[in-house]
Amino acid sequence: MEAKRYYQGTGRRKTSVARVRLFPGNGEFVVNGRTPEDYFGARDVLQRDIRMPLSLTNNLDSFNVLVKVRGGGVASQAGAVRHGVARALLDMDADLRAALKKAGFLTRDSRMKERKKVGLKRARKAPQYTKR
Repeated sequence: MEAKRYYQGTGRRKTSVARVRLFPGNGEFVVNGRTPEDYFGARDVLQRDIRMPLSLTNNLDSFNVLVKVRGGGVASQAGAVRHGVARALLDMDADLRAALKKAGFLTRDSRMKERKKVGLKRARKAPQYTKR
């Protein structure tokens, strides 16, 4: 069987979708053509968050990661990237499933904004009641 050129995974959170590809390499990370430091700005938590699946499986310096992410806000996009990286690692080696599952990286965070209902101001906020 021929080795794959890259391993891929799709990550989602809220309305963000990330397409992640892992290439054998030296640990370089690219998000939408920019470095994570440039893309996520000064939010170190998000930069650490997207690398968590790689550091958990000791693959931080084994792969170059190419990510295309769209939709949602920056925090949501970081969650989608983390989910995608975990799925791509699973594509590479199915034996990592137990460790990734235990850390919660394979669970899709399905919490989304609730839709606005007719007759209400927001999803659940009703107009103020007036007696007269």
